[in-house]
Amino acid sequence: MMLKMDLSCKTRKNKIVKASGSTRMKVCHLFSSSNPLAFRFRMSHKIKEIRDRLNKVAADGTRFGLVRIDVAPDPVVQRREFTHSYVDASSVIGRENDREEIIKLLMQPHPHGDGDGDKNLCVIPIVGIGGLGKTTLARLVFNDKRIDDIFQLKIWVCVSNDFDIRRIIIKIINSAFASASTPPSVAMANQEDINHFDIEQLQIRLRHKLSGQKFILILDDIWNDDRAKWIELLNLIKVGGEESKVIVTTCSNSIASMMSTVPSYILEGLSQESCLYLFVKWAFKDGEEEKYSNLVEIGKEIVKKCAGVPLAVKTLGSSLLSKFDLNKWIFVRDHEIWNLEQKKGDILPALKLSYDEMPSYLRHCFAYFSLYPKDYSFSIVEITCLWIALGLVQSLNGSEKLENIAIEYIRVMDIWQMNQIQLK
Repeated sequence: MMLKMDLSCKTRKNKIVKASGSTRMKVCHLFSSSNPLAFRFRMSHKIKEIRDRLNKVAADGTRFGLVRIDVAPDPVVQRREFTHSYVDASSVIGRENDREEIIKLLMQPHPHGDGDGDKNLCVIPIVGIGGLGKTTLARLVFNDKRIDDIFQLKIWVCVSNDFDIRRIIIKIINSAFASASTPPSVAMANQEDINHFDIEQLQIRLRHKLSGQKFILILDDIWNDDRAKWIELLNLIKVGGEESKVIVTTCSNSIASMMSTVPSYILEGLSQESCLYLFVKWAFKDGEEEKYSNLVEIGKEIVKKCAGVPLAVKTLGSSLLSKFDLNKWIFVRDHEIWNLEQKKGDILPALKLSYDEMPSYLRHCFAYFSLYPKDYSFSIVEITCLWIALGLVQSLNGSEKLENIAIEYIRVMDIWQMNQIQLK
């Protein structure tokens, strides 16, 4: 009997201990961070705190007379590459000799290939730092009348950061159709068709279009050094006629070496004379420089700091357009940013000075472009609507349409940044 009672007591004790432990575990679990109920409790308090803070911000806004602006939903952004080959040759300064040298190379027979190339396909890299005018030089060559007499097809492709074979093939085909004087309606129809092709269909269409045709292909702005991708593209375009040529523009000597079949053409900076001519063109309206010879003298010293880089010269010149305050010009010339350690031909100081000189309302609009991919092509309607929706465009008197003000912003910014913003 005693044994049974002892066993019964032990059993009951174990149940009590087990139940106690279970309760403790349940209580611990209730306050555990992994408990969904506890998580919801904490989050509800955090959300309440955030709402209280937002209400306070709204109240402060009312107290300080801030105007509420309803922002439109975020637009769907699609990257649209542009293949801009046009240039007004009369507006290009100091690149006549470079153009002639490149055209000489294009007119010469290709003596040999290398392990990756082909004796019928010559690849000529144009190499130089950013802002020197590699693309401008390629455009000069591309639009020269002599090129029309040499090549059956002229093809322009802006490659930029991503060396996407499929995308490049599509752009080559589209440009080739345009070069062949295809009616616009037919060219557009072909473009829509091939955008839905798979890579096999595209390579067939590409080879068919280039086969036996003597072509010049400009691959502008190469940044990718993936040799395998280059070989893949090269093998597809080898079907062209004898003496076909490829010009690539790049900042990288290693990329140029990887792609070239002949020595690279190293683009140098402009002469001081050409730089000064360019600077005066952008800093003054016609004839104004004759009235302000003192500013021209300071301009000569500013130009020397630009190291022959056309983009830097144009940027600073345009930022000083119609500004005749001597102190403003001296400020640009003597700014401490020129004393910072920098690489040869670095254009960042010039760009920074130009940005600092922008009116504040333009700086905000200009900074908005940094949210988009390189080589994104904007429509004027698109960018003006976005600026207005974000509250970046304001009417001083409340009577002028915001759309008209935004278009004026673009006009001023286009002058300021020398067509660096691509709008369509």
